Amino acid sequence: MTLKALIFDVDGTLSDTERDGHRPAFNAAFAEVGVDWHWDEALYGKLLAVTGGKERIKYYVESFLPPERRPQNIEQLAADIHRIKTRCYMELVSQGGLPLRPGVRRLLEDARAAGLRLAIATTTTPANVAALLQHSLGAGTESWFEVIAAGDIVPAKKPAPDIYVWALDALKLAPTECVAFEDSGNGIRASLGAGIPTLVSVNGYTLDDQFDGALAVVSDLGEPEAPCQVLQGDLTGASIIDVALLKRWSD
Repeated sequence: MTLKALIFDVDGTLSDTERDGHRPAFNAAFAEVGVDWHWDEALYGKLLAVTGGKERIKYYVESFLPPERRPQNIEQLAADIHRIKTRCYMELVSQGGLPLRPGVRRLLEDARAAGLRLAIATTTTPANVAALLQHSLGAGTESWFEVIAAGDIVPAKKPAPDIYVWALDALKLAPTECVAFEDSGNGIRASLGAGIPTLVSVNGYTLDDQFDGALAVVSDLGEPEAPCQVLQGDLTGASIIDVALLKRWSD
C-alpha cells in the first residue's frame, strides 16, 4: 500500500528528552514540593518501564520506597508533582537544552517536500510537545504535524495501542499507509499493536529492549556525513533513514 504518513513518538525519538529533560525536571519538582526523592540516570532507566509521568511517580513509590516512606495521598501528590514537573521541563526546553536527534530535521523536511503527512503519537503532554517543537525544531513547526495525539487523550498509555489507533482515526488512514518511529519496547508494542510498520532508533536507555517485528533498528536516523548504525534489519544499501527507503519498505 502507498506510504502516506509518518507518525512519530516524541521522548527519546525526536530528542533525548528522557535523560536530559524529563529526569532533571522531575528532580526539580521533587525539591519544590519538599520530598527527598532523587532519580539518577540508572534509576530513571528502570522507571521508564512505565509510561506516563503520573504513572511513573506512582510506580516509583510503590516499587522503590519502603512502606513507611510511601505518602498516603499519592494520587494528589503525583498530580501536583507532575504539574510542577511540566513547568520545569518547559523552562528547560525554552533554554534550548534539548537538540533534535541526528536526522530528525532532515527527514521531517524531506517528508514534507515529498507530500507525506506528519503526525505525533506520544504519552507526554501536549504542552511538552509544543515546547519541544518550538524551541528545538523551530517556531511554527507544530503546524507541520496534521495530528498531535498526546497525553491523556486516551486513558490507556503505551504499550497499549490506543494512542496510535486514535492518530490513525484522526488521519483517516489504514495502518499500512503509515510508518511509525519509536525508540522503546513499550513504544513498538503500541505501534505494532495498532498494525503500523515501525522503525526504531534506540537511545542509551533502550538499547537492551526487544524490538521483534521492527522494520529495522538503528542508532539514529543518520545524516549523509554521519551514517546511522544498523543494529537489526536491512536498510537495503541505504546509510540513512530517508523517504526513498521508507517508500521501498512500503511497496
